[in-house]
Amino acid sequence: MKLPFHIQQLLKAKFGNDLRQPSDCEFLSLDIESKTGVRIGATTLKRLMGFALDERSPHASTLDAIARYLGYAHWEQLMQIEDKGNSDFDTSDEEVRSADLLPDAVVEITYLPDRMVRMQYLGNNHYRIAESQNSKLQVGDEVEVQNFVLHHSLLVLNVWRHGESLGQFTAGRVSGLSSVKVL
Repeated sequence: MKLPFHIQQLLKAKFGNDLRQPSDCEFLSLDIESKTGVRIGATTLKRLMGFALDERSPHASTLDAIARYLGYAHWEQLMQIEDKGNSDFDTSDEEVRSADLLPDAVVEITYLPDRMVRMQYLGNNHYRIAESQNSKLQVGDEVEVQNFVLHHSLLVLNVWRHGESLGQFTAGRVSGLSSVKVL
C-alpha cells in the first residue's frame, strides 16, 4: 500500500526532507522512532512512500505511529481530518491562508520552545519579516508561505535574505505552530 499523496506531503514537511531517494527512508525511520518511540522499518517506509512496489497493507500500529508522528492521536483521526481538509473549501479557525489576506496584513506565529515571528503580507504569498524572536528567520527576510495551520509545521517555500535565496525553511517541525494570529 502506498500512502495517500497528502499524507506523504505531511511526512515530508514534518521530517524536513523531500524524501527523494529510498535511502532517505532510513533517516525518516530514525526520526519517527525518536519522536514516537515506535520503530517503523526503512523497508516498510519505502513501500509506503512508493519506492518499492508492494501492495501489502501495513499493520494498524504502523499507521498509528505515522499519525502520532504527524501530531494526531491515531490513524483514523488523521484520515478523517485530512480527508475533510483535502476536499472541502471551508476554512478553519485554525488556518490562515495567504490568498485570503490583503496586502499589509500582519501575521504572528509562535512555536516551541519560545519562538515568535511577525510578518507583513506583501501579496502573492510573500511576506517580509517585521519581528523575530529566537527564530532563524531574521527581520527583513522575505518569505513565501501559502498557509499557516495551528499545530502543524510551517513550510516556508523560500526565504530570501539580502536578495539571495536560502531555499525552504520549516518552523515548528516537532510540535507545530502554537499560535497563529492575524493582527
